[in-house]
Amino acid sequence: MLNNFLISIITINYNDVEGLKRTIKSVQSQVYSNFEHIVIDGGSTDGSKALIEANKDSFSYWISEPDTGIYYAMNKGIKVAKGEYLFFLNSGDDFIDSKALNRVEMHLNTFDIVYFNINVIDSEKVSLKRSPKILTFAYLHQDLPPHQSTFVKKSLFEKNGYYDEKLTIVSDWKFLILALCKYNATYKYVDDVFSNFYRGGISSLEENFHVMKKERDLVLNTEFLIQMNDLKYKFKLERILRNLRKSKTIQLLIKLRLINKF
Repeated sequence: MLNNFLISIITINYNDVEGLKRTIKSVQSQVYSNFEHIVIDGGSTDGSKALIEANKDSFSYWISEPDTGIYYAMNKGIKVAKGEYLFFLNSGDDFIDSKALNRVEMHLNTFDIVYFNINVIDSEKVSLKRSPKILTFAYLHQDLPPHQSTFVKKSLFEKNGYYDEKLTIVSDWKFLILALCKYNATYKYVDDVFSNFYRGGISSLEENFHVMKKERDLVLNTEFLIQMNDLKYKFKLERILRNLRKSKTIQLLIKLRLINKF
């Protein structure tokens, strides 16, 4: 039985008119109809605003004006969204087919967060990024289910706060790790693919990796200092175990069956 929740699809764009064309076309193609499409443009000068105005009848809300960054724009979208579940399909990304939302909607129920897998597309290949069924702090401290595959209840933002606009790259990660590890948000994993992510965004550029690490370390050492101490000890034990497995003495003892393989 379908829940028929209203879904708010929020698209952030800045000077990516070709990517925006792909995203708008993909959203417009959806067979499932109980959604609203919100477009937040940061005052683009490449023709994006004209494209948005030409398709304005497809949007429940749109705006094109200068802003202070990605998360400021995402927060603007959250504030005007009317759906029970919010989903960010930013400029350039798209659904894999016209029935993608139909497959998603049946899984939206009582969970705060529902996440899927995504196709990752670059100039040479398509690869599957599969998220884990069980989320752990060890996983979340350095990764997260991508926002292109994650549906979040709007009530979670209202209860726990919006994206941190002081961060430039990892605010969506900060929101999820706090929601899951600090505020005990409920979640559900669905082993299916419904969207495509195209490499080239700010977080996928190699030159931004050091900024990403710096921002993550700031959050982890501020919010999860005790957990990080435990995690560092775990990593130390894992290194010791790996070295023991490589030891010729240990390998000989295993071969002689004096100790069990580990």
